[in-house]
Amino acid sequence: MTNENQPSFHLKNPARIILGLFMILAGLGHLSFQREEFQAQVPAWIPMNEDLVVLLSGVVEILLGAAMIFWRRQRIKVGIALAIFYLLVFPGNIAQYTEHRNAFGLDTDTKRLARLFFQPVLIIWALWSSGALKRHSVVK
Repeated sequence: MTNENQPSFHLKNPARIILGLFMILAGLGHLSFQREEFQAQVPAWIPMNEDLVVLLSGVVEILLGAAMIFWRRQRIKVGIALAIFYLLVFPGNIAQYTEHRNAFGLDTDTKRLARLFFQPVLIIWALWSSGALKRHSVVK
């Protein structure tokens, strides 16, 4: 049975495409209309200009989003790469919380803390929708 014939494929494929579109939109936001908001997530300890970090991460997000949608032959590797990207940017979300930085409507510590729990959802979404999380059955 190929992936396309499995019932879960009919959920994973749209989920992968939606996540890819989300990443492209976020990347475009990094490069334009949400640029200052994203700067609030760059930790103070990063030894680079905040704006440069935002621009570079925006380009990476666009590339990963496009790859999630269009590079189907490598979707598992792309899903893993996206999950790693989410892990790498997580310190920015923590910095926004610990440094009490307002951005994206996260203007209280409670809202900023709640945002931290969404990162694992993105990681699992990237892995699941790309097929990187496979169900292994035990052969008896």
